[in-house]
Formats: sequence, structure tokens, C-alpha cells
Amino acid sequence: MTNHDCNCTDDSGCNCSHGHDEDSVDHGCDCTSDHGGGSESHACGSEEETDGPPDPQLDPTRSPGFGEEPFDSLADIEVGRDVTLGEMDPEELTASDTDPVADASARDLLDDLDAGSKTERRRATLALADTDGSEPVVAALSRVALEDDDADVRQFAVESLGKLGGERAAEVAREVSHDDDPWVRAEAVVTLDRLDREAHADRMEAALDDDHHATRRNAVISLFKLRGEDVLDDVLPLAGDPSERVREWVAHVLGGIDDDRARRTLEGMAFSDDSDIVAVTAKRARSVDPHRFRRQFTGAMAESETLLPGEDLLNRQPNL
Repeated sequence: MTNHDCNCTDDSGCNCSHGHDEDSVDHGCDCTSDHGGGSESHACGSEEETDGPPDPQLDPTRSPGFGEEPFDSLADIEVGRDVTLGEMDPEELTASDTDPVADASARDLLDDLDAGSKTERRRATLALADTDGSEPVVAALSRVALEDDDADVRQFAVESLGKLGGERAAEVAREVSHDDDPWVRAEAVVTLDRLDREAHADRMEAALDDDHHATRRNAVISLFKLRGEDVLDDVLPLAGDPSERVREWVAHVLGGIDDDRARRTLEGMAFSDDSDIVAVTAKRARSVDPHRFRRQFTGAMAESETLLPGEDLLNRQPNL
């Protein structure tokens, strides 16, 4: 997981955390079929005849903010879902892309880790996960995970340590689970889950009270993977969590608990939660078979959920 919330992802599985759901329809149009109803423009430039008036919901005058005074700057726009408006240079946007160092030796990557730019250090930490995990590599990753002044480098380093495994990786992950940066703490939970969630269950329990949603969400996922239905008492209080990302994942895991308290909580979330995302997740969770759900559950921290090296595992939408 890396911080691209940032995650997205969800809890999604978010990285990433997250994360992001849109329904799309592929007509596979060859411009000879009749899709019926409404007018649609296709890539070929053709346009179908309508059977009636256009959908009034698509009227641009119904768009939020239509007719209001324009914003003076981006800072005037209110955003949610943990979106931060800011600036990144092109180099930073590709910091998690390890292709530029794909042919670099471990020695070269360690040199970048010692004296490289912020972006070079980020890439090196991620790429070192694909080395043999020699003692110098583990020592260097441990040092930057604990000491680097860039939070992304620390986060990427603990991720790579988790992939390499070993006692030192677990020691560092437990230590950085108290890092000042919330995304480093959230990554530490992912790493401890990867290494041995049962051995580190005490840190997962403590993370449920973390002051950042990503860490709480990851703890919910890890504890559910560990305890199944026995996690109910831990997650029920989080159905009222201030973060919709946490409530979303609480609703998701409650779908795997065959208990009247879980069902009542899901009903309340489905029809009373002020977040559409949470409500939709709760409604879907009410329709799943709890036993089958638990057998198939992997959560946002499944390795297959990432698309790129270092991509956020936190911001993934729950997939019901």
C-alpha cells in the first residue's frame, strides 16, 4: 500500500484507502443495432433516433451550482473523501513507478537510498522488495522506515520489508505503527497482517482506536480475516465511526457475520446512514450469505488488488 488516498481505496478491498465505483455500460456498438430509448452518440459519429423527450435528469440546468457565481480559485471548492488539492511535479507523480530502476542492481538501489532525491529514494525502497533480501538490504530498509524525513519513503520501506519478511521486518513494522504520519501507520498494519496477523493481533486491536480512518479501516479488515464472526464486538462500535470509509468496511464485514446484532446494525446503516456509499454497501451486505462471504473474503489488503508497484491498498471499494 502507498499513500494515494489514498490508499484510494474503500473499507475499499484500498489501498486506496483507498476508491471508487462507477457503473458503465458497453453496448459494443456496430452502428447497426437498435439500443432503444434515448439518443446516444457513438465513436463512429452516428446518432440514434430518440423515442421520446430527453431525460430531464440530464438537463444541465439541474446540475449543482448552475447559475451561481463562479469560483475564484480551486481553494473555494469543497471536496470530500479525503481529497486534498495541491501540486505535484511530474517526477513525483511517477515516484511509485519502478520501471526506471528495473535493471538496477541492489547496490545501485542502496546508493539511491543513501544519497538519492526523494523520488529516487521512493523508487529504491519499492524496488528493493524484489531483491534477495540480503542483510544490507533489510538493514537499509529498516533504517529509512524509521528515520527518513519523507513519509512516503518510510511507508514504502515498511511495505517492502513486509514483502521480504523476517523478524526484523516485524520489529520495524511494530515500531512504525506509532509513526507520526497516519499513512505510515496504516501501512504498518498491512505489513503486520501480511507477516503474521495472529502474532500481532494486539497491534490490530490498538489500531482500532487510531485517530486516522485508514489505520482503523485496515485493523477492521485484518481482525475480521483473523477472527471471523468473533470480531463482532470489536467492529459494532465502529458502525458509528466519523469516517465513511471505516463505516463502509464495517458494513462490508458485517455481511459475513451471521448474528442478529449484525443484521440490525446493517439495517440501520442501509436506511439511516447519511453516506450513500455506506448505505449502498450495507444494502448489498444484507443480501450475501455470511458463510460463503467469509470463505471468499480477502479484504483490501490482498496483493492482487494493486495495479502498480507501491499502489495504495487502502482506498479500495468493498466488492460484494
